[in-house]
Amino acid sequence: MILTHALVIGALFSAGTYLVLQRTLTRVVIGIAVLGHGANLLLLLAGGAPGNPPLIDVAPRSLPLNDATAATAQVSDPLPQALALTAIVITFGVTAFLLALSRRSWLLTHDDLVRDDLEDQRIAREGGDEEVA
Repeated sequence: MILTHALVIGALFSAGTYLVLQRTLTRVVIGIAVLGHGANLLLLLAGGAPGNPPLIDVAPRSLPLNDATAATAQVSDPLPQALALTAIVITFGVTAFLLALSRRSWLLTHDDLVRDDLEDQRIAREGGDEEVA
């Protein structure tokens, strides 16, 4: 089961990385969303097996130390869940920002293809000339 999850997470990260490296803004937005889903699955898998809710006191003070330690060992770790929630919020914000950029690009150029910046090309040519000289 863990191997299946690892393969799914690897496939999501691979597909997301491939899409983010494209020159079309629509594919970049989809790639960011796929990477976010891969990160969420990775965080949930890192949390381990499900356990008791961490907010309920499952280890009363009246239990002996060994019983209390065993009871708290069955409590799930809340950190991966908190990190997954944070990753969801960050992915939502980045996706909304990229959608706004895509819409602006569509309004200005009627295309979602990212073109090369002419100033970057000029700087690259001048930098290439200085290295040769």
